[in-house]
Amino acid sequence: MRVAVSTVLLGVASAASFQQQTQHVLSSDYERAQAGMKPLAEQFVDAAGKPIASIEEAFHGMTAEAKALWDEIKLLVPESAFNHSNWFTKPKPARRRHDWDHVVRGADVQKLWVQGEDGQDHRQVDGKIADFNLRVKAVDPSKLGVDKVKQYSGYLDDEANDKHLFYWFFESRNDPKNDPVVLWLNGGPGCSSLTGLFLELGPSSIDNKLKVVNNEFSWNNNASVIFLDQPVNVGYSYSGNSVSNTIAAGKDVYALLTLFFHQFPEYAKQDFHIAGESYAGHYIPVFASEILSHKNRNINLKSILIGNGLTDGLTQYEHYRPMACGKGGYPAVLDEPECRSMDNALPRCQSLIQNCYDSGSVWSCVPASIYCNNALIGPYQRTGQNVYDIRGKCEDSSNLCYSALGWISDYLNQKDVMDALGVEVSGYESCNFDINRNFLFQGDWMQPFHRLVPKILKEIPVLIYAGDADYICNWLGNQAWTEALDWPGKKNFNKASLKDLKLAGAEKEYGKVKASGNFTFMQVYQAGHMVPMDQPENSLDFLNRWLGGEWFGK
Repeated sequence: MRVAVSTVLLGVASAASFQQQTQHVLSSDYERAQAGMKPLAEQFVDAAGKPIASIEEAFHGMTAEAKALWDEIKLLVPESAFNHSNWFTKPKPARRRHDWDHVVRGADVQKLWVQGEDGQDHRQVDGKIADFNLRVKAVDPSKLGVDKVKQYSGYLDDEANDKHLFYWFFESRNDPKNDPVVLWLNGGPGCSSLTGLFLELGPSSIDNKLKVVNNEFSWNNNASVIFLDQPVNVGYSYSGNSVSNTIAAGKDVYALLTLFFHQFPEYAKQDFHIAGESYAGHYIPVFASEILSHKNRNINLKSILIGNGLTDGLTQYEHYRPMACGKGGYPAVLDEPECRSMDNALPRCQSLIQNCYDSGSVWSCVPASIYCNNALIGPYQRTGQNVYDIRGKCEDSSNLCYSALGWISDYLNQKDVMDALGVEVSGYESCNFDINRNFLFQGDWMQPFHRLVPKILKEIPVLIYAGDADYICNWLGNQAWTEALDWPGKKNFNKASLKDLKLAGAEKEYGKVKASGNFTFMQVYQAGHMVPMDQPENSLDFLNRWLGGEWFGK
């Protein structure tokens, strides 16, 4: 789910939570350095390395053309956004606990060497994980009643940078010794994955009386699932510092998985998959690339799944107008003059995004995000329609249109719940709006991470699925970017026929799917941004079929 910072700020709906001179994605700070560029996280710091207090401080040295563009963009955004006294998230109050069942030290794991097939010794796992530790607590299922299965919670600690990521693991209800493991990520950037747990696909939901309600269609029916609060300062995670770009977040996730599977080797032998939605369309290609870049690893990554994701803005933003104007399978939300206005704004929006793709600079990427969101999301948002579901109004703007988000926050803020999970922060919030702003103002929003997908497809299958009633990351845009993607299998994928998706024994289909090689696209009917919430039985069906390899290599 994606986040909104204000009604106009960033042009993202107030109910929205997503949300180089080289021609390829520079997927690591090392590569950026080779190209003579600063790491993304350093583009908004002064000469002394301190975070700048406002955009004005960074104008020194800009060209007149760039300065003129920023002066124009500033008119679209509240002044407070550009003069914020602190561009980075303020630390949460936290208290370190010492009652952990296990502590896995990255330095110890990094010291382990094994002999390869060539007879040469090498580290058991690659990557710089010496500064990371994993703390593990066995959760008593009877205390919370969320599920009866074996559960673990805890923190991944990056001690060098004071970062602490919270996770909650649920074993499969079926056959945990053989069933796959799935990592679930919500988007934002800045939204807790515990939203996915309790609102969408986890073992239980929370009702308006804060009671736990069993979910018979939970994704852990046939898979063990890890829910991760990332980046830091999201949900139960915390830090005295900040992560404000996807590349940095990927290093943390690799360390978490490496140490988790070291502690629990019984799960490491199972197939592993990464799934998520919305801004996870940014996260997942980067996280998968990070994992696959390490030859010696204990992460058995087999596929990735992205639901209603933001992945290729240049292609996807073109499809806001048709979705809002009656071309996406649902009645038009906007009238003809508003639709024409969006048509008129699109060429400049795409030009700005292309400049971002070409340069990778915050000075190109931030204006692209602000202008395009105001021009192509703003008109829809002002109607009061739910940006996550074109079928109705936003009924609870204080909770991103869904009252259940408030119930989940109230439940997770209960002391007995936090104690049972080993939580170290003073409170929980479903989305952190500072994180959302920081990612945007670091230029992350429009980065072309879809360019990582062709290399991923060479190694593992990729599923892109989309609920067809979502506006913010709509199915038209998701289908379009999959067909525009430049990869060796493009021709065969684009001519592949769409086939019906049906439950076993059902007469009527619940969606369409097409697959070729390692690439699959899926349209899910009558589902908004959060497909498992709207179509729980159908989402579990396609998940199980995907994990079973039904569309792999077709």
